[in-house]
Amino acid sequence: MTLRLGYGTNGLTDLRLTDALALLADLGYDGVGLTLDHMHLDPLAPDLPARTRAVAARLAELGLDVTVETGARYVLDPRRKHGPTLLDPDPGARAARVELLRTAVRVAADLGAHAVHCFSGVLGPDEEAAAGWDRLEEGFAPLLDAAGRAGVPLAVEPEPGHLVGDLASFHELRRRLGDPEPLGLTLDIGHCQCLEPASPGDCVREAAPWLRHVQIEDMRRGVHEHLPFGDGEIDFPPVLDALDAAGYAGLTVVELPRHSHAGPELAARSMDFLQAARARTKGARV
Repeated sequence: MTLRLGYGTNGLTDLRLTDALALLADLGYDGVGLTLDHMHLDPLAPDLPARTRAVAARLAELGLDVTVETGARYVLDPRRKHGPTLLDPDPGARAARVELLRTAVRVAADLGAHAVHCFSGVLGPDEEAAAGWDRLEEGFAPLLDAAGRAGVPLAVEPEPGHLVGDLASFHELRRRLGDPEPLGLTLDIGHCQCLEPASPGDCVREAAPWLRHVQIEDMRRGVHEHLPFGDGEIDFPPVLDALDAAGYAGLTVVELPRHSHAGPELAARSMDFLQAARARTKGARV
């Protein structure tokens, strides 16, 4: 099977990055979803190139691949969760998000990452969708240029409640931008269970041509809450089978950002769960 498992550092925020990477290697993970944040490779602190080289060396030493994720809650604004975004009405605020994502592309290139994850953001309560789409197109123009030059795809995550909130709106963004080569998709399996009309496995099959990054956790229908495996409603063997059939070769990263208090334990439990689910998938094929 092509499935290659990773674990997100946003679920290990109580650990130093060096300790988190060693833990994941010891548990048998193939890689890491590295969220650039104040505790893990701070993108705004001094000496970023030198710190990035040190992380790259450690990843190589441990044999871990990496995806760069940009969902840090307060890295740009200590008072606004995930703000500012590419939809912010203030041009200066939008520019700060663009610069952060440009930095993420540079870091990803230096780490040898297979993608940079990003998201659209949420419209304000009185804002028109048309204005949001215009801002999003404007923001993505320099990012696609940077990603193309660096050879690192951007992987947009449809996030419930965001302007790009589901697969349909991802395709709308793709069409508006002219289907550029550097633009791909982060597919969150839990989000598929939460709000997509199709099953998670069918979502994988539909999204296969654009898959650049995958996040995985359990979830319940209609409730956007990332859950440890077994606490939700997802039937995982068909999902893993669909990823294999799609030929997806990137990382499938466990995404439990609200469970850092139990991060090491959940990283171990998640690996055991996914290995067992993969074994059931293999058994079904025999």
